Amino acid sequence: MSARPKALIALKPEANLHTFGPGQRERLESLVDLIRAAPVELWDEPRVADQLGEVEILITGWGAPVIDRAVLAAAPRLRLIAHLAGSVKGLVDPSAWERGIVVTSGGAANAQPVAEYTLGAILLFNKRAIRLRDLYRQERRSLKVERHRTPGIGNYRKTIGIIGASAIGRRVIELLGPFSFEIVLYDPYVSAEEAQRLGVRLTDLDTLVRESDVVSIHAPATPQTHHLIDARRLGLMRDHALLINTARGSLVDQVALTEVLLSGRIEAVIDVTDPEPLPPDSPLYDLPNVFLTPHIAGSIGTEAYRLTELILNEIERFLAGRPLEHSVRGELLERLA
Repeated sequence: MSARPKALIALKPEANLHTFGPGQRERLESLVDLIRAAPVELWDEPRVADQLGEVEILITGWGAPVIDRAVLAAAPRLRLIAHLAGSVKGLVDPSAWERGIVVTSGGAANAQPVAEYTLGAILLFNKRAIRLRDLYRQERRSLKVERHRTPGIGNYRKTIGIIGASAIGRRVIELLGPFSFEIVLYDPYVSAEEAQRLGVRLTDLDTLVRESDVVSIHAPATPQTHHLIDARRLGLMRDHALLINTARGSLVDQVALTEVLLSGRIEAVIDVTDPEPLPPDSPLYDLPNVFLTPHIAGSIGTEAYRLTELILNEIERFLAGRPLEHSVRGELLERLA
């Protein structure tokens, strides 16, 4: 490989505007020779077929076109796919690993803002801050925080249930460490020894849902996790418990969730839905026990620069012949988000 390998960037133009922070584009161009300045949006654009024949490093991001077998066949010199976003599942064809192409992702960096969002939601909702904000706005007088208005208020010694020891789930566990929480975990791939190292109590999913004051979902979307939280498991949740979903909307039965939230029995922080977005007439937009956001938990704004920094570091390691810190293992692809 030459000292300055040829590279292409492939992502949506609007994503390109928010991908590179101060000095990061210049740093990239000091490491590679970009075949073209503008990012590729579609593989069938003029001249892209010829450019794929030259490319050694492919830098992808949100909205990048799928790298299927045909694209890989058109790029015989390709050695590294560096993804400036989270998951590469559904983006990179498994044959890339068979060919020995190294794939790396900014998923670890994207885990940080999702974990921060989750921590903020836990602390604020256990404090009943959103509910009391609305009540204060409505009554506009000094409020005595009566228990019947704010049952279960407070963060001390609450049980937090984490579904999925993904990169995000593990970062949430770390961020919860300084607080007086008991943390329980459900993940079929985590051993008792690993759970002990994480400082959590490993349990089955029904027990986690039944015993937790907060249930936070951090598992991947797979056929096995579709509607993992269904009507039955929603029925197991404690009265006034909080459900947080920053993973994928398909992990929760949306119809069943809407029904239980309409009853007012539990609360929810929902950043992802199924479908996404919800239809305009969904009651979840207006329920006082629901905090609904438009898929913002992941990296947005300046947070995207953290992903770019991670990928630039990975490219430097690759060019220096050092092991990558965030390479994606092809055999684990189905278990990824």
